[in-house]
Amino acid sequence: MGKVQSVVKRANRKLTVRFAAVLIAASTMTSMLFGFLRERLLNGYYYDTYPVGLDAYTAAFILPDFMYFILVSGALSVTFIPVFNQRLAGGNKKSAWELSTSMINLMALATLVASILIIIFAEPLIRFVIAPGLSESGTALAVSMMRVIAVNPFLFAVATVIASIQQALGRFTFYALAPTIYNIGIIIGILFFTGGINIFGWQVFEGGIMGVALGVVLGSVLQLVISSIGLIGLGLDYRFKIYWRNKGFRKVLSLLPARSLDQGMDYLVGIVETNLASRMAAGTVRAYNQAMTLQMAPINLIGVAISTAAFPKMTERLSSGRSDLFMSELRAVLRVIIWLSLPVAIITFFTRGYLVNFIQPGGDTLMAGLLGALVIAILFRSVYYIAARTFYAQQDTKTPLYISIFSIGLNIILAIWFTSGLDMGAYGLAWAQSIMAAVEVFILFAVMAVRFPGLLDKGFWNAVWRMASATGFMAIVSYLLVLLMPLQSGDDSSFYFTFPKFIVITAVSFAVYVAFSRLLKLEEANPVIRTLQRLSSGGTRS
Repeated sequence: MGKVQSVVKRANRKLTVRFAAVLIAASTMTSMLFGFLRERLLNGYYYDTYPVGLDAYTAAFILPDFMYFILVSGALSVTFIPVFNQRLAGGNKKSAWELSTSMINLMALATLVASILIIIFAEPLIRFVIAPGLSESGTALAVSMMRVIAVNPFLFAVATVIASIQQALGRFTFYALAPTIYNIGIIIGILFFTGGINIFGWQVFEGGIMGVALGVVLGSVLQLVISSIGLIGLGLDYRFKIYWRNKGFRKVLSLLPARSLDQGMDYLVGIVETNLASRMAAGTVRAYNQAMTLQMAPINLIGVAISTAAFPKMTERLSSGRSDLFMSELRAVLRVIIWLSLPVAIITFFTRGYLVNFIQPGGDTLMAGLLGALVIAILFRSVYYIAARTFYAQQDTKTPLYISIFSIGLNIILAIWFTSGLDMGAYGLAWAQSIMAAVEVFILFAVMAVRFPGLLDKGFWNAVWRMASATGFMAIVSYLLVLLMPLQSGDDSSFYFTFPKFIVITAVSFAVYVAFSRLLKLEEANPVIRTLQRLSSGGTRS
């Protein structure tokens, strides 16, 4: 046992912001690859043969995910971490642990109640709110799957509080592992549970797509176990008790409603989109969901990973009264995110056919078209995560909420208008998302410029213009490469044929972008160039 604790302690040591960002990005990439494998397996089994089943599976996640996002998710991390760090910075370790144990117990209790309510009201919610356009068989399947997945909010809630504790202390290793473990659980469900479960010759489960729902639950359990292991050596003094009088706990509770409503409002768009898509052709719900999954991959890899790593240090700066360091570091993080997001968005646009082919064998025109309309959101949603955390670091959850209310209202109005009024179909949903993402970031930047004079200075905007210029040169190269290596049909569309082409297009395009960034004197390119030089010199010496 002592050896296990020693290994865990070494793996869970405190990390610098840069190393934490690299670790989270690498783990996000790993999780993303497993996620692509998960979606490819699912689509390969059911997209062409049972699109109603995949629509039902997608719809079944909406409410459990909504309850998790509105009660926990980012709402907890951005409200808990600043208050927790404030207690530690003040030397009040006892209060910090009381806050932690109170949040674990409160979130577990709240999500347990939510899970029970989902099980009870699954049928009317699917039938009348989430996916009224599904067929009777699709509705029945979605209801059954939702009742299985209903345990997710409870399991995720406890895992998220534990992960927030680790983030606040600068420990990211086990937090980074958890999403990959979750995807592995679902893959196990697809590969083994869909064929049925047989124990000692007794058929305990008949199989089918319901096996995927069991895999989802398995993944959630495994994720909780991995997150819990990360607590070893951190000194958490857990008690089965809620310390209602703890000032830090009360502070978090005062901050939670605004952020939770913000999260819930954001996810409300997903419910509206599913409702509208369910009224279209069978498979549209799934196609739009898959395009969103591909769009979110670079956002998670860049915006979420970097802002998650930077956020604890941002709160520390403000807790220590160093607003000057807070602003300089925030400006640097913003520049890095924009520098990375611009080329990724352009490469995603030109290689959208390849990307769809990775998760849908043989590709899909609708998915690719939807992804093309969503690429604008890659840049703005990546920037959004760090821009919003600027306010959360100040323990201000209301300003982002007010901005979200306006932006999400705009998104819903545009989605209904584009799909029904202009008859754009699923493309209307994608364009509404992209427009909303841009509007939300512009408003956040306007408020940030007022609250932090000098943050978005002339130098910042000059750098962004140079990044855009480098991206423009890269776009020409990307376009020419796609023309030279087009996506083929038939056997030539298999993963083994398309993946090498995708890698060449991506690598050459990014190399051109880095080169032009260097010519335009963008400092963000320097770490990449230094790394390549080290690798090159190392290879030469060997």
